[in-house]
Amino acid sequence: MKIIKILAVSAMALGLTSCISKKQYDALSSNYKQCIENIGERQREIQDLKSQNSALTGENNLLKSQHEALKSSLDACLSNTGKSSANIDKLVGEINASNSYIKQLISNNAKNDSLNMALSNKLKRSLDNVADDDVQVKVLKGVVMISLSDKMLYKTGDYNVLPAAQEILGKVAKVINDYDKYSVLIEGNTDNAPLSSANLPRDNWDLSALRGTAIAKVLQTQFGVDPARITAGGRSEYNPKATNMSVSGRAENRRTEIIIMPKLDEFMKLMDIAPKK
Repeated sequence: MKIIKILAVSAMALGLTSCISKKQYDALSSNYKQCIENIGERQREIQDLKSQNSALTGENNLLKSQHEALKSSLDACLSNTGKSSANIDKLVGEINASNSYIKQLISNNAKNDSLNMALSNKLKRSLDNVADDDVQVKVLKGVVMISLSDKMLYKTGDYNVLPAAQEILGKVAKVINDYDKYSVLIEGNTDNAPLSSANLPRDNWDLSALRGTAIAKVLQTQFGVDPARITAGGRSEYNPKATNMSVSGRAENRRTEIIIMPKLDEFMKLMDIAPKK
């Protein structure tokens, strides 16, 4: 507004040139030129300010966009932190449940091992007058295993139990009956000498299975072992303990094993305490 007034005054001054002195005219003319230059400078400043304002507006919009992006990332991070915390809590719970299960498993195994050792010792005391070559008793992988040689139980190639074996089987049956919570697995085993016959036993599979069931029947009928506790079968020549290349090795492979072990349902109960997934 001030500039406009100056221009107006200058114009009036020009109009009055004829009424003023040359000295006054020159002063007004110089003042007019100075005003024109000032106007140009102000216009340039205005353009510069507009350019700066436009740049600042762009920067402000960029900062707003970055702010929104950072806010979204922070919200997502906070949300994930909550989920991670929940996952960690769940994982800790599963670890605690697993530790509890392992402790109970160790406790049950320790108890089972103690019972097996007691059972094994009792069997060994009962059979201490029998030759080691004929009867072997050991605790192996959580079960009590009794290995009986075939020459003490049967005639060669036969599955009928010899009367002389009754005393040994009676002692074994007594221990089995004392530990009535255990299952009994009876396995017949042979060497690899071929056996071929039109009648039973036709081959080593038949011979091993028939020998296993023969022992099971003696334990049941002669000594009152509950047959529901017994599983009997044969493994033929395919579970050797020694090489079949020697006489002594073949003799060791011809055996019947009585395995006394915790009942299957006891193991299933143990599995029920495992942590749920």
